[in-house]
Amino acid sequence: MDNVSYLAQSAFPLVWIAVPAIGAHLRARRATSPRERLEIWQRWWAIGAFGIGSLWMTVAFLAFPDVMATAIGFHRTPFLFEIAFANLGLAVMGFRAASASARERITIGLGGGMFLWGAVVGHLYQWFANGDHAPGNTGGVLANDILIPAVMIILAVRSQRLAAAPRPRPASAPGASATA
Repeated sequence: MDNVSYLAQSAFPLVWIAVPAIGAHLRARRATSPRERLEIWQRWWAIGAFGIGSLWMTVAFLAFPDVMATAIGFHRTPFLFEIAFANLGLAVMGFRAASASARERITIGLGGGMFLWGAVVGHLYQWFANGDHAPGNTGGVLANDILIPAVMIILAVRSQRLAAAPRPRPASAPGASATA
């Protein structure tokens, strides 16, 4: 595999971080409040990074198991089928998070993190113990597996804190009675 092909395959998973971040940034510029801006970011992240990114992995592992096995540096095994359905579960959680409460988004982020952060440990083990430098084992996949649930949790915690913060009261009109 030449360097350009390796770099492209290794970096491809970053599209699931970049597209939602760019979309949220562009859409949030028109937001009228910090709460609205944060909600835009959470929805873009939930649908784009968590939902569509995981759905893409589901389809890839089911439709192209040999390609995915090569991409992660393994032989084709029944484990690939399990990865597909674990990603389908993440996709369902991501789509659910689009309209969830902050507390539920934290739970979704933690649930997804348990699988994805465990996958990071597995990727790193394969990398260092077995020299697996396949593009699907190192690079962009590591960033995705760490950042997608972490950003979901961070955004949800910020949303929860913002909701708990007291809202500023509008100033009274001059001459208005305080008991009116």
